Amino acid sequence: MDKIALTAGALYVIVLLRAGGTFAVGWLAGAGARRSRFSERISSPKFRRAERAIQRWGAPVVAVSFLTVGFQTAANFLAGSMRMPLPRYLPALFLGGAAWSLIYATAGLGVLEVLGRLFAGRTAFGVAAVAVLVLAVCAMVVYRRRRPGRPSGGPVAEES
Repeated sequence: MDKIALTAGALYVIVLLRAGGTFAVGWLAGAGARRSRFSERISSPKFRRAERAIQRWGAPVVAVSFLTVGFQTAANFLAGSMRMPLPRYLPALFLGGAAWSLIYATAGLGVLEVLGRLFAGRTAFGVAAVAVLVLAVCAMVVYRRRRPGRPSGGPVAEES
């Protein structure tokens, strides 16, 4: 249990720094955009409505984003760039970060422990398990890159 608590604590600090830093970068990017040539575009009534909605209702989205893969950084950056108030953002960060760190500490340590036991008891099975995991990740990457429906970046046919 001490391993899980220590790992969860370390992961919690990491996620707070990473997500909080992403929020800060988003805040600075939003401030810069408001002073740039894009200021007219982001001061439209439609954009202001979206900004107010994110400021008011974005905290649950930020908290839940920690339970997703790949959406977490975007949610934190968007919360910062849309100037979500810190009294709304920080509780979402603390709650979502705690959930993320506990999930990764328990599941991550569990997987590492299983692999460690597999390598210690039956090295060949351990090597085979790691090879299967690596092949599965490679297959997923290849599948996602070759999936139809995505623009290939090839030549575009011209109309006459």
